[in-house]
Amino acid sequence: MAVPKFDPKEMTVAREIPAFGPPGTPPTKVYSTPVPLKDGYLAAMKREPIWQVSGIETGMFAPRIYVDNIVRAMVIDGEGFIMNDQGGIPVGGKDIFGVEWVFVPSAGGSTVKPGNPLLANVNDWERVIQFPNIDEWDWENAGKKNEAYLKSLDTLPMIWFQTGFFERLISFMDFEGAAMAMIDEDQQDAVKALMMALADLYIRMFDKFRQYFNLTSYTIHDDWGSQMAPFFSPAVGRELIVPAMRKVTDHIHAMGGIADFHSCGHVDACIPNMIEAGWDSWSGMAMNDTQGDYEKYGDRIIIGVIPDQWDPAVTPEEKQQEEARKFVDRFCRPGKPALINYYGSQVMTPAFREELYRYSRIKLGGQ
Repeated sequence: MAVPKFDPKEMTVAREIPAFGPPGTPPTKVYSTPVPLKDGYLAAMKREPIWQVSGIETGMFAPRIYVDNIVRAMVIDGEGFIMNDQGGIPVGGKDIFGVEWVFVPSAGGSTVKPGNPLLANVNDWERVIQFPNIDEWDWENAGKKNEAYLKSLDTLPMIWFQTGFFERLISFMDFEGAAMAMIDEDQQDAVKALMMALADLYIRMFDKFRQYFNLTSYTIHDDWGSQMAPFFSPAVGRELIVPAMRKVTDHIHAMGGIADFHSCGHVDACIPNMIEAGWDSWSGMAMNDTQGDYEKYGDRIIIGVIPDQWDPAVTPEEKQQEEARKFVDRFCRPGKPALINYYGSQVMTPAFREELYRYSRIKLGGQ
């Protein structure tokens, strides 16, 4: 689409988003954008940005019908939020495969109950693993309960899909067993077959999400690394996981959706695999060189870049605005746009956000 010309009236505040942060954090202003927020995000995903998207253009949707969201203490849907152990219903319990999860208050999340892995050898997966019958889930009722909520959003709902591929293997085997299976030649063929079976299950689930929620875009969670390095070599990941992921992302794209990858850890070395697997975007944790990743790979996958860091408490607003312009000049380019990484939230002050929007609109749309 043609980028609309910038109109100074766009700087009128349309609404404010309540602060998500410590007490005293100011609300986020939403300006009078020339197209709805979700369309601004979709334009960036098509590499035709209208403004520098900042994270307010999308929203997470994690419905409780997918029981993994309950057991892992992350439900965001039309019936309310369950973050950590707050929300009125128990968290932890059995996921869609019957694996037991335990909520850990100090971590603010859940982990598989240790010491009793469901699977000792991946070669036994077809005999041991019981796949869920998703046709038995009450999809129609879930659709009705979320209809008004989803219609009320002016952002693009991104389905937060937890427990992807390697994470699912960990849930079946505990971490040590999963890590060994990835490099054990006697188990690798079975790992590939299991990954493909998971892909088929997830595709069937995604068809249900489209049918009952009219949603097609996903952020899929599959952690690949520790703070220091990936859990497995890029070569192993390319052989065992990438083909199954590609099957899923091809399906998402065929539905007209966006495939965003959430993978924690120091995994810069795995970005070529993310590209081969068909992911549209990835925002890495702070131990990754996201600015360098953008320069190296940003023409093939949209990178969530962490802005240069500075102390908002001692930085004048003029300098904050200058930093916003620097970010736009370097990272907001047609054909090679970037997202703003969550780990850059410290510098997303009101002055930075305002100039980020204003300057990017002028640069992309002209005056």
